Amino acid sequence: MLALVVVAGVPAAQVGYAYLVEALIRPLPEKTQWALRPWLWLAPALAFLGVFLIYPALNTLLLSLKDARSADFVGLQNYVFAFTNRTMLIAFRNNLLWLVFFTFFTVGFGLLMAVLTDRVHYEPLAKSVMFMPMAISFVAASVIWKFVYEFRPEGVAQIGLLNALLSSLIPEFQPVAWLVNQVVNNFALIMVAVWVWVGFCLVILSAALKGIDPALLEAARVDGATEWQVFWRIMIPILSTTIIVVATTMVIFALKAFDVVYVMTNGNFNTEVIANRMYKEMFNFRHFGRASAIAVILFLATIPVMVANVRRFRGQEAVR
Repeated sequence: MLALVVVAGVPAAQVGYAYLVEALIRPLPEKTQWALRPWLWLAPALAFLGVFLIYPALNTLLLSLKDARSADFVGLQNYVFAFTNRTMLIAFRNNLLWLVFFTFFTVGFGLLMAVLTDRVHYEPLAKSVMFMPMAISFVAASVIWKFVYEFRPEGVAQIGLLNALLSSLIPEFQPVAWLVNQVVNNFALIMVAVWVWVGFCLVILSAALKGIDPALLEAARVDGATEWQVFWRIMIPILSTTIIVVATTMVIFALKAFDVVYVMTNGNFNTEVIANRMYKEMFNFRHFGRASAIAVILFLATIPVMVANVRRFRGQEAVR
């Protein structure tokens, strides 16, 4: 019933609003109509953005300057906490690891798979299998990989796939508590997200690869270029724009990584990330000021990425 109301009501409301706008501006001079009509048409969308985007952002900024109960102003005290607390510093470090390694492996593996599957006869099947993890939620993927990383003490049968496999292949291998060992646990979490996202990178980069003129590649091979030279000197420069777009998407995800960490370790054993810490401050510790300050920091961290992206798009449009 609700779906029917939405499907029928939204178009009806749009039509009604259009008639209302025209009825309001019809008595006005034509020049005034031309000036007002775009703004009146945009008014619902602007109101929607104001209520659901701008107001929450400004209110979060206001709350970040208040205490735990959002009653009294404490100035920048919450921001000082965010940049001096040991757990927060660990979260910043881990997000940096996510930013570098997650982006590198997703884009790198995606590009590698796109090139390797480009000319094989079973390309659709291979790409379908590689893209399949994207159909799994991050929570489900995390549960799956918790079984993969499962640890049992040495001498006990290993039920975790990774430890069992390594133990069977390497007799002297000692089982590793992948999610507890602070040397490898962050990288173990990152690889779960890489497993999910690499299919996305594969599809986008493969589509861009198909757009390269085959005659250009064939001419390079006829001139004596090796496959490695064709890849680095022709494919990479042509795909550079698409690679940057995909990398930008991965960077934004890395900054707001949450699901995998929350399900697999909940930030324990030095695996804390910014988004998970924000969740804890809000819902576990009930400190709305600190949670809001962390949210503002996370928001500000994404702005340079978006600004760089917008400038790059404008530069491309100027060249065209």
